[in-house]
This record gives sequence, C-alpha cells and structure tokens, in this order.
Amino acid sequence: MNKTQQPPEPCSTAKLEEAIKVLEGRWKILIIFHLFSAPVLRFSELRRAIIDISQKMLIQQLRDLEKDVVARKVYPEVPPKVEYKLTKDGIALRAALKALKSWAASRDARLSVKGAAG
Repeated sequence: MNKTQQPPEPCSTAKLEEAIKVLEGRWKILIIFHLFSAPVLRFSELRRAIIDISQKMLIQQLRDLEKDVVARKVYPEVPPKVEYKLTKDGIALRAALKALKSWAASRDARLSVKGAAG
C-alpha cells in the first residue's frame, strides 16, 4: 500500500445493506457476469445470453443497474442501437463475483458428491 493511501474504512451494516440492494434480485448478478465476459453488449445479446429472462424484466433490471454499475449508450439510428457496459464500480465487483462463482462451483461439487453417496 502506498504511504498516501489510507486503508478503507470498515463497512457498516447499513452500507452493506445498501450494496446488497444494488445486486438484489434474480437477474442482476447474471447480467453483470455477462458484462464481464464482453466489454460491451447490446440489449439483444444480453437477452439471448440470459435465456429465461423476459424483455420487460431485462429492461427493468438494466435500469436499476444503471444507477450504480452499468452504463447505457444509445446510438441515434433506426432501429435504435443500445449498448451496455460496466462502470468503474461495476468492474470493481469482479473479485467479489468471481469469489461467488468459485463458491457456487465448490458447493455444486459437494452436493454432487452427497447425491452420489446417498
């Protein structure tokens, strides 16, 4: 750590709750994971990537994420072209979501072993 850098302040419960609200819901984390895989995705690409999400729900979830972690760019053409990418705050989630993905994989492996043994 640089001498000029201060260690981050401890996170209060209230701040943690605020952060969780940004990501809460069935689809937001999946949307963010897909945006990690490509620097920029069009709406139609996200829709194809997340099979079970409705168009209405994808629009709603993207609008919520635009407040904090996703940037939206609309091109003035017909038909409209809309692209989404992660903001700096969105990119900062990579380590946390990578850890979540790793946890999910190890959990799945443990459950598979239990299922095979049972």
